[in-house]
Order: sequence, then C-alpha cells, then structure tokens
Amino acid sequence: MRILKLSDVFFPRVNGVSTSIQTYMGDIVALGHNCTLVAPLYPHPAEEPDSENLVRIPSRQVPRDPEDRLLKWGHFTSWTKGLRSGDYDVIHIHTPFTAHYGGIRIARQLGIPVVETYHTYFEHYLHHYAPFLPATLTKSFARKLTVSQCHQVDAIISPSPQMAQALLDYGVQTQIEVLPTGLPDTAFEPGDGARFREQRGIPADRPVALFVGRVAHEKNIDFLLHMCVRLRELVSNVLLIIAGEGPAEAHVKALTVSLGLQENVLFVGYMDRATTLRDCYSAANAFVFASRTETQGLVLLEALAQATPVVSTAVMGTADVLRDVQGGIKVPEQVEPFAQHTARVLTDKTLRADLAKKAPDDARQWSSRQMAHRLTSLYEQVIDQHGAK
Repeated sequence: MRILKLSDVFFPRVNGVSTSIQTYMGDIVALGHNCTLVAPLYPHPAEEPDSENLVRIPSRQVPRDPEDRLLKWGHFTSWTKGLRSGDYDVIHIHTPFTAHYGGIRIARQLGIPVVETYHTYFEHYLHHYAPFLPATLTKSFARKLTVSQCHQVDAIISPSPQMAQALLDYGVQTQIEVLPTGLPDTAFEPGDGARFREQRGIPADRPVALFVGRVAHEKNIDFLLHMCVRLRELVSNVLLIIAGEGPAEAHVKALTVSLGLQENVLFVGYMDRATTLRDCYSAANAFVFASRTETQGLVLLEALAQATPVVSTAVMGTADVLRDVQGGIKVPEQVEPFAQHTARVLTDKTLRADLAKKAPDDARQWSSRQMAHRLTSLYEQVIDQHGAK
C-alpha cells in the first residue's frame, strides 16, 4: 500500500503524537508498505537525513502556544498540485487543523479514503488556550467540531476505549477502531540510570520520583507539586524530576517556588527517547502521573518498559494502560493517598523490586508491530469499502 500521513506536529516537537507517528511509520515500512509523512517545517529545524518519505511544509505559530505549529495553507495546497491519481491508496490524518482539511481536500482530489486518529481530548484543552471564553463555550465548540470532522472521514482511530466512548457520547457515527500506539523493541533496551544521576549530581541513594510529559496545564502537574509537599514530609530528601517543556512551564516553576519546593524539584527539559530519556526513566525509583486528559498514556508504558514502577491516577487512556498492571499502583487524585503510595514505593525496597520485576511484562503487552498489523488491516478495509462505493 501507499499511505500518505498528514500532521501539524512532528519531531523535533516532542510529544505523544510525534512518537506515535514515528513508531507506526517504522513498523509499517518494515511490513513492506510505502509511507509518506507531510509535517511542519519548524523555525529551527533539527538536522535530519533527506528522505522522499518526509515532506516538510512551511508553518506558522499557534496563538498562545509557541511550541506548536500549523501548516501554512498556501504552501500546502501548492504541494498538493503535484499529486496524481494512483500516488496514494489511503490518507491518514493525525491533527484536526490544517492537516485535517488538507487531507479531506486530497482525498477528494485523488478519490481515495481517509482515516483519522483522535489523539487529543480537545474539550479539556481549548479553555487553557482561550481563557477569555467561558469553559462551557469552548467545550461545546470542541465537541461540535469533533463530530463534524469525524463525519468527514471513513474511519476514526481512538487510542483507547475510553476516548472511543467519549466520541460515541458526542454522537459520532463514523466507524471507530480502538488502536493504541505500541512500544517498539528499542523501548526495552535498558537505560543507564547511574549515568543520568551522575551527570546531574543526584546522589545514588536519593529517592527520585519522575514525571515525563508536556509541561502543560492539562497534564495536572500542579497536583503533583501539591502532592510533593506532603511527600516531602514522608520522604524528606525526595526529588521530583519534571522531564519536558511546554506552555505552562513558567507557571509550574513559579508554583514550585511558591510551595517552597526548589530543593525537591528538578526541571530537565526534553529528553531524546532513544538515549537520555531511557536513562532518565531508569534513574527514577517511581514514575508519577495524574493527567486527566490522556487518550492513551504512552509515557506510562515507557516507564514500565524501563522497570520503573508507576504510581498514577487511572483516567481516560491511562485507565486502559493500568487496567491489569502488575508493575504499578493505581491511586485516586487525592494528595494524601497519592503521597502515601509514592512514599511506599520510594522507601520499601522489597515492594519496589517486586513492582520493577513485573513492569516490563506489563509493557510487552503493547507490541508496536502487532498494532501496525492491525492498522494496515484497517487501511485495507477502508480501501475495499471505498472501492465498493
């Protein structure tokens, strides 16, 4: 098959969407298919090898979010003029912005089907970026836009059953397939936690809790910081590492200071998933997470793959990841029980060793190659259905 993927986000922008696209593309190509990605050209692009399978389109900044970009429509449509019937068999859209409307345009132009992954629970995101509007208004707008876009495509991919149910509750009638992002084999290659600690001057015996993710309001990092105040009372020398960057970084750092946590919180920025991030996971004694809006929760799987015990709430996609987990502990979004369970993992070596031993087996249930087989089967299905029409 010849597959065209479209997204308003990709590396060097680090987030779950970029990781999902990269993981699936690698496995799809390994299965013998041709896959081309159209993605933004960033202002300060990282060096990358020339590839006919990666098309960079000039982009512009998203208002109130300097990290993210939108493909410039004029440049995008100029590129589409060179497309001809037979170039691609199916289109896969990954973002509901320029990529969505551009993908619909190309699908009509070439007479081919289109699928779209609903990566982001937008009704819980928009009010952070339009705070001058009532939350009820932004939520209603997000739902109506979602339904409208879902009805323009042949199939929707949801990373979790919880997100699929939310779409059904909205009134989406398009076919929905639950298909999470899997973990590649490289995710299980052990990181060097001792090296990470040494490079950052963290004593080998200091208890470390870790959060990995975009530093954004919807990730609920504020709760983790308030929890850390109580955790410090239980484990006086605890260190909470926050690995990531994002639009709420200034707010989170200011809250850290106002809570008096400067000696207990370390911001390390983005990590390379192939190297330093694995070291970071391995350096931690526990991975803590409390996001309410994850459509999957890929970082939980990455932590488990590195034998790092997880302490997390179970909401939306994280509930699916943690459903039968043996290498982690599900906790409510309440400061006291969250802090108590985290303290147990940090201080009880027997408990931590038992969780760490089981964690990689939890993660192995999410093989990326298995997910890629399921995705290509969906492509074949929509191609056949489109041809029948």
